[in-house]
Amino acid sequence: MQTQQTGVVIAGGGPAGMMCGYLLARQGIAVTVLEKHADFLRDFRGDTVHPSTLQVMHELGVLAEFLKLPHAVVRHVSIDIGEEHFTVGDFSHLPTACKYIALMPQWDFLDFLAGKAKALPNFHLMMSTEATGLIVEDGDVRGISARGPDGALDIRAGLTIAADGRGSTLRDRSGLRLDDIGAPFDVLWMRLPRIDSDPVDVVGRIQGGGFFVMIYRGDYWQCAYIIAKGSFDAIKTEGIAAFQDSLRMVAGFAADRAGTIESFDQVKLLTVAVNRLRQWARPGLLCIGDAAHAMSPVGGVGINLAIQDAVAASNILGPVLAKGPATLADLNRVQRRREFPTRIIQGFQVFVQNRVLTPALDLHRTPKVPGIVRLMNAWPLLRRFPARFIGLGPRPEHVQT
Repeated sequence: MQTQQTGVVIAGGGPAGMMCGYLLARQGIAVTVLEKHADFLRDFRGDTVHPSTLQVMHELGVLAEFLKLPHAVVRHVSIDIGEEHFTVGDFSHLPTACKYIALMPQWDFLDFLAGKAKALPNFHLMMSTEATGLIVEDGDVRGISARGPDGALDIRAGLTIAADGRGSTLRDRSGLRLDDIGAPFDVLWMRLPRIDSDPVDVVGRIQGGGFFVMIYRGDYWQCAYIIAKGSFDAIKTEGIAAFQDSLRMVAGFAADRAGTIESFDQVKLLTVAVNRLRQWARPGLLCIGDAAHAMSPVGGVGINLAIQDAVAASNILGPVLAKGPATLADLNRVQRRREFPTRIIQGFQVFVQNRVLTPALDLHRTPKVPGIVRLMNAWPLLRRFPARFIGLGPRPEHVQT
């Protein structure tokens, strides 16, 4: 059994874990981040880098370099209901350095953060190393048990941060209570080709009981097809031809490309969960990101909310850790800071899934256009409000250290 010692150990090399590790290391804290995979290359992860995250990159002084990476720019969000088209979000008036969403593969985003963090002498990234349990002594968490390329190891630390996603192993080992809010749908991710005459936008389509989201990715569309929870096996039983017919019905201008999905191997299932921990911390352990609160894909805010958690944790805990151990009261300050925006956004997501998505799926027909959507089409000023809510969120965080 190998044993290592560090100031802070973080399980999970996703957006929350990498950003939190980088920000703490910038403050001189010794940080070790564990990522269970050998690289960050996984498709259909959250690739929408919202204005709030771009603002964090600006405050870190790395925005110009970051934007040299290949990315697409989205300034508006649109929705098609039946044959009618509406613009429901306009990011051009946000008080941020970037007044748009940047669409970038998450692996590029994480590679960029890792590169910046690894330039700091007190940051250590361990790939192919998975957290398997907690080291607990006298009721306090003292680090992580893990398994890496060379076998089992213990990493002892003054603070352990669980950022290992919605299926968090450390959260499950912690004894912290998780409340399941519920989601009545799942998402099928796939790619459709893009042609030059297509719009440059994020497009949502509601047609004939189907809901389809198309995210502009340069030379292709990253597409999300909403299905009733647990129905993917039945869809596969009906066959790929029937699935292509369903896509043609809902894909609008891209309907003629449904045939490019030739096998269910080209389709990835995201089992949607919406939940939240009652307490995000116990002595020596803090949960952030999806480990603390799994989000619905509605609004595409998941990775950006996780990054906001990381910024808040760094702002609150960095100065504390520079002087000594963080107490449970210190860790609870992170939850008090971030629980309000989490509840607000999850409340919005539940409202959308219960009042818009579920009725559309149940009725098997195109719903009536909501009055607020028609108002936003008639009064463009109203489009700023959903753009601010999605682009910045309640109580946006700023780098203070």
